[in-house]
Amino acid sequence: MPGTATTGRVPGRGPAGEPAPDDGPRPVPDLHRPGLARVQDRLLGGKDNYAADRDLADRLLDALPGAAAAAREGRAFVARAVRTLAARGVRQFLDLGCGLPTGDDLHRLAARHVRGPRVVYVDDDPLVIAHARARLAADGVAALRADLRDPAAIPASAEVRRLIDPAEPVALVFSSVLHFLPDPHGPVAALAATAAPGSALVVAHATGDFAPAAMAEAARLYRDAGVPLHPRGAADVEQLLGPFTPLAPGVAPAAAWRPDRPSVPAGPPLLYAAVGILPG
Repeated sequence: MPGTATTGRVPGRGPAGEPAPDDGPRPVPDLHRPGLARVQDRLLGGKDNYAADRDLADRLLDALPGAAAAAREGRAFVARAVRTLAARGVRQFLDLGCGLPTGDDLHRLAARHVRGPRVVYVDDDPLVIAHARARLAADGVAALRADLRDPAAIPASAEVRRLIDPAEPVALVFSSVLHFLPDPHGPVAALAATAAPGSALVVAHATGDFAPAAMAEAARLYRDAGVPLHPRGAADVEQLLGPFTPLAPGVAPAAAWRPDRPSVPAGPPLLYAAVGILPG
């Protein structure tokens, strides 16, 4: 993540309240520069953000007035995807690029529909993991600091090996993170290769298909903040599904993916959404 230093420590607690593993010095966020998770928190109306995050979020909203609505649509899509997958018997989830806790987090969503869900929250931001360990402590829940650009480290981690049974289906949830990777196919394919048949891929991804000029300006703002944004079209998002068979309606605007009720969009869609199932 941008805006990190290489000294200092972030205190954390494990899912049962035990001290987090001591894995040496950890990056500490430079709060004078915006962080992806904190900007998203600002767009969602949260309070775990700082002046630099608010400044970038406000400039994003000037360029892309629907950015806050898109953030909410992405969260609502994940809730519907979790419900859909729980109905298919999926009870294990990797929330990859999880961001800051919102109060309606994935393990709570899953617990509404399946008994005893197991969830590992994954992010490379030490502040996110510190918040997750402090606020998401529960049975069957862990927080792992890892970088999606090193996907092999995720299934090999103690947290994933403790909670995720590789013989059972798992949902790989990429909620608004893949568009910050220049080549997301490698991490998605590497994690998919470890998943059992019946596993799922959940993707929410920024797109400029419906508002190209505004999304290009948003990408410029992110780039100037040190975080390249890569909006992609529907065909590109479909390619990310790889061997996963998409559930209807396929790749669709986030608000249009199995909505609970018909609604009139407030503006052009800014996120695509898709859920795929690994056959076998």
